[in-house]
Amino acid sequence: MSTLSATSAGREFLVFGRLEMAASTEAPEPWYLALLGFAEHFRTSSPPKIRLCVHCLQAVFQFKPPPRVEARTHLQLGSVLYRHTKNSELAQTHLEKAWFISQQISQFDDVKFEAASILSEFYCQQNLVDSAKPVLRKAIQISQQTPYWHCRLLFQLAQLHALEKDLVSACDLLGVGAEYARVMGSEYTRVLFLLSKGMLLLMERKLSEVHPLLTLCGTIVENWQGNPIQKESLRVFFLVLHVTHYLDAGQVKSVKPCLKQLQQCIQTISTLHDDEILPTNPAALFHWLPKEHMCVLVYLVTVMHSMQAGYLEKAQKYTDKALMQLEKLKMLDNSPILSMFQVILLEHIIMCRLVTGHKATALQEISQVCQLCQQSPRLFTNHAAQLHTLLGLYCISVNCMDNAEAQFTAALQMTTHQELWTFIVTNLASVYIREGNRHQELYSLLERINPDHNFPVSSHCLRAAAFYIRGLLSFFQGRYNEAKRFLRETLKMSNAEDLNRLTACSLVLLGHIFFVLGNHRESNNMVVPAMQLASKIPDMSVQLWSSALLKDLNKACGNTMDAHEAAQMHQNFSQQLLQDHIAACSLPEHNLISWTDGLPPVQLQPQNGPTTSLASLL
Repeated sequence: MSTLSATSAGREFLVFGRLEMAASTEAPEPWYLALLGFAEHFRTSSPPKIRLCVHCLQAVFQFKPPPRVEARTHLQLGSVLYRHTKNSELAQTHLEKAWFISQQISQFDDVKFEAASILSEFYCQQNLVDSAKPVLRKAIQISQQTPYWHCRLLFQLAQLHALEKDLVSACDLLGVGAEYARVMGSEYTRVLFLLSKGMLLLMERKLSEVHPLLTLCGTIVENWQGNPIQKESLRVFFLVLHVTHYLDAGQVKSVKPCLKQLQQCIQTISTLHDDEILPTNPAALFHWLPKEHMCVLVYLVTVMHSMQAGYLEKAQKYTDKALMQLEKLKMLDNSPILSMFQVILLEHIIMCRLVTGHKATALQEISQVCQLCQQSPRLFTNHAAQLHTLLGLYCISVNCMDNAEAQFTAALQMTTHQELWTFIVTNLASVYIREGNRHQELYSLLERINPDHNFPVSSHCLRAAAFYIRGLLSFFQGRYNEAKRFLRETLKMSNAEDLNRLTACSLVLLGHIFFVLGNHRESNNMVVPAMQLASKIPDMSVQLWSSALLKDLNKACGNTMDAHEAAQMHQNFSQQLLQDHIAACSLPEHNLISWTDGLPPVQLQPQNGPTTSLASLL
């Protein structure tokens, strides 16, 4: 919803001047046209000469202009000061005057509602949300005869409530917008409102309301005969909601047909030419996302799918494509959504790097996420828990278990998202299992993620992982039959949805159990496919573990040559991991493992050398 924008937004100053001439019975004064022309010239200079632009606009007031010119000039000054300077106090003064004066003037809708919209945006940026709400509510109340502005202001207020996590109020407003768009005869904008509402309902886990709403949207989109790009963009929005819903539920295999449709849809959009003819219905003057942004979004959900499924090379390929496109877009457009896309892409590729044995690169990318979050307080608020979770995963990979616990504990305090909470608890439980002396804390956690009873989320993937954690604990406790039961449940669930990493981990652990029990044949039947799958992913830790087991298995069976080959593989994997371990721990970014509170540190001092042991991996 936050990505919705108006096709007619971003008007130039001279367009305002033309609107004045069209609306007035008298031609504008020459001095006004001259000052407006100079202001626009300075604003569009390369580089912009904002100070001179502001001087020209301020000079308008010296002529005691009529109310229309006065209000418009206050709006122009407020906008320039807000967008291009740090003089927030003066920007606020001009925007408030523009809003106040314009309300007294009839047939002055564009300036009036533009002033309300920008003033509210300004208030939100200054953390004055309680000042923004009444402005938007008043503007919505008096804009019902102006369809474009009424819809745009409804979207804006709904977005404000959503950012405050007041999803009920946001959904109510979007429902009002959908009905208004229907009455105004714009099925296109009606679907935009409905899909935005569906997105929030998914966030609230109100699945019983989501399914009929998405079904309705699908029917409207398929039957709607309109602009091809608008129709395909609605389909992309619709399919993105479906795909993310499946991925949130950990249904990696089930989502494939829907993901394929989405990829085909974005290919169709890329072949269509933008239609410069604006819709005749003013309520339809919106688009969801620019084509280029949609392409990045489809890359992003493809990366999310590839990472969950364990196709990590594919995830890397699409991440590279998406980041390359993002860099190009950010040179032209510094939209906050692009930074959000970049952060989510990096979060996913960091997890891939940790699995493939590229910890040093992962750590540098974690630092990159920190830098992006430092530039945007909102981005940091929304991603702080994920950032600490990533640091916790990195700490596990370099065997810094105390730091891992501290990072996961910090992350748990920062999130209310149930799936993320469950993911963090699952990984924290693995830390306690490895430490071996945290029984009370471990059992307390395991009660909260019991896959057999009242599991906290509907995610197929996370429930399968919870079974694996139970199996791992039973293995360390020597309860091998119980461990096998849990791991077979994990295998059944991971095979059902193509969760390759969980399958590989379960197979190698089952192989280890059978080896300990002296069942070498059954152990071999588990370890060989585990190694093959781990090589395909590729998962460096599972390859290391499998090669060690293959070495011992072949040695026990008297297969000297195979044992030697497996020992060589194990040595190679050990060396690669050791070199990467040393490189990561020597980076200045390694000090991030000690950060658990507040904003991430800006300056990081280099390490003298690795301070952790690789023994647990070898």
